[in-house]
Amino acid sequence: METKGWFIEGRFGLFVHFGLYSGAARHEWVQTTEKITDAQYLPYLESFDPDLFDATAIAAAAKAAGMTYAVLTAKHHEGFCLWDSALTDFTARKASGRDLVAEFVSALREAGLKVGLYYSLIDWHHPDFTIDWNHPRRDDADAVLQNATREMERYREYLHGQVRELLTGYGRIDYLFFDFTYPETKQGWVGKSSEDWASAELLRLCRELQPTIIVNDRLGIPGDFVTPEQYQPTEPLVVDGNPVVWEACQTTNGSWGYDRDNDKHKSADLLIRMLCDSVSMGGNMLLNIGPNGRGQIDRRDSSVLDEIGEWMALHGRAIVGAGHAQFDPPREGVYTRRGDKLYLHLFSWPMGFVHLPGLAGTAAYARFLHDGSWLQMSEIDPDQEALVTRPAGQADGTLTLTLPIRKPDVAVPVIELSLR
Repeated sequence: METKGWFIEGRFGLFVHFGLYSGAARHEWVQTTEKITDAQYLPYLESFDPDLFDATAIAAAAKAAGMTYAVLTAKHHEGFCLWDSALTDFTARKASGRDLVAEFVSALREAGLKVGLYYSLIDWHHPDFTIDWNHPRRDDADAVLQNATREMERYREYLHGQVRELLTGYGRIDYLFFDFTYPETKQGWVGKSSEDWASAELLRLCRELQPTIIVNDRLGIPGDFVTPEQYQPTEPLVVDGNPVVWEACQTTNGSWGYDRDNDKHKSADLLIRMLCDSVSMGGNMLLNIGPNGRGQIDRRDSSVLDEIGEWMALHGRAIVGAGHAQFDPPREGVYTRRGDKLYLHLFSWPMGFVHLPGLAGTAAYARFLHDGSWLQMSEIDPDQEALVTRPAGQADGTLTLTLPIRKPDVAVPVIELSLR
């Protein structure tokens, strides 16, 4: 648990998806969704020019948004490597003369952020990665014949060799996100299981090379944390009565890679509520951005990160270092807790009062977190009849806070209660 301490404390991270697909500008899975051949994909490699990829600016944006770690796609499913791999020429170094992983790692360390890398177990470019139901060549008439010349054993050697490069060439790496294992059979094709990756051996390699690293759960064997993707759990994750360390992976607009024509962008208010919700259930949130084909953060992503940052500047203590609270929240929101401070995140604004079941006698002081302004607390006799100007009828043990009629001008108001 010690190696996970920073992760559980940090709660909020930035995911950065960047690759050749960023130039295609229509989702990071474009090669397989459109069944593009290597020859048809080649122009994206020949035109790769990340002249506006600024790792320092990305790190600064993450820091300003209140994030404590960031994760870069060192290699996505297309197989293109953002570092100077000695095992392939299909790299950013060969295409542009730059090692983007080195730049990213250096910028994160300079900003005081924890360093994370994403590595795809899948590789549609590698000649020995066998065709399956995710592969761009799955519908080729000669797909079975193509597979006859492919050797997953050779690909496994390549996979393990590349992980070794990433974990030995860039100093301390705090976090590794593998993606992903899919053993199901679909359309007559068998997927990939943990045996295809030699996952147990691969995880041992990670622990040997980076003893303090944390690794996710997508090798097909248990990792250090689980990764619900594009959905929010509705309660704390528990196995055999024990809380599970988890991280919700979320996008700003439904696409991980740059998707020029996608306008389904979530509002900052929604993303903030999702972050509060994750922490209230003992989880983290990893929020993704997809830089454009030149490597620059999309303006819509920059804008939403700025808005989140404004909220985090005032409310960060209710997120970073906070976690699940063993109290039933009112219907208007969720709780997080940090030591003797209980934080109520109000997702909807009540009229005049908010009633907190079970908290009578437990709080010494209540205030808004955004401006530190005091809030009146009272305990109402549950047997008392309601009058025109006085609430009543709450369950025994309820603490009631008196609120202004107008909602404060922040995305999600947070009330800090100092517990006795």
